[in-house]
Amino acid sequence: MDFLGLNGRKIVIFGVANRKSVAFHIAKVLEEAGAELIFSVLNEEAAAVVRKFFPGHSVLLCDFSDDASMQACAAEIAERFGLVYGVVHSVAFADYSEGVKPFHETARRDFLQAMDISCYSFIRLGGLFAPLLEEDGAMLTISISTTRMAAESYGYMAPIKAALDSSVCFLAKSLSPKRVRVNAVGAAPLKTSSSAGIPGYIKPYLFAEKATLRKEAVKTTEVADTAAFLLSPRASGINAQTVIVDAGMATNFFDREILDRTVE
Repeated sequence: MDFLGLNGRKIVIFGVANRKSVAFHIAKVLEEAGAELIFSVLNEEAAAVVRKFFPGHSVLLCDFSDDASMQACAAEIAERFGLVYGVVHSVAFADYSEGVKPFHETARRDFLQAMDISCYSFIRLGGLFAPLLEEDGAMLTISISTTRMAAESYGYMAPIKAALDSSVCFLAKSLSPKRVRVNAVGAAPLKTSSSAGIPGYIKPYLFAEKATLRKEAVKTTEVADTAAFLLSPRASGINAQTVIVDAGMATNFFDREILDRTVE
């Protein structure tokens, strides 16, 4: 039974870097649902991962820091595949090479680069794919479970994710004449390769695990399942939303176990 209604639908996936990527797990769910996948990755190393684990699906290269590259990618997809049903944006970048700094010391170049690649790229995809998306199609991006928690290790990326969440609403309105839905999945801390590159990430990740209602961290597969649902016709009534996947963490601020350990 094709419960999600995605069988045979063409979906473009941006952001697979390795087997731990959120985009990788989204692709697995979509493949199981019978979707025709079109991958767009940053480099040949990522392309090799896709070709190994998703044989038979197309792989293109695209650099979100280069507008010409984004235009060329969209043009090639239009020429080779025509209209597509969905677009997945699972790309984020921040330069933490100098370690974690106080937020007020954020360098202009670092903030603007991260904003360009992590947020503006989604807006740009909306513009490039507006004529390529089927009516009643869908766009999806990956955000975080809250942008109001000032996690020092995450730094300036939280305000950028807040901008991404706002962009979801504006894109949904802008693309509404074509009935294209635009949503995000707001994920709690995950165990991915990109998160491992954030200085000091492991302690917040372990704390988040203790703060969930089930005392178990959110799995990347759970984010992927939610993403696939939001892309599908089954979610036709959901638009301009960031759907939180945090295993109840946001409701558990006064968890007894955490309180006891902290106060004692």
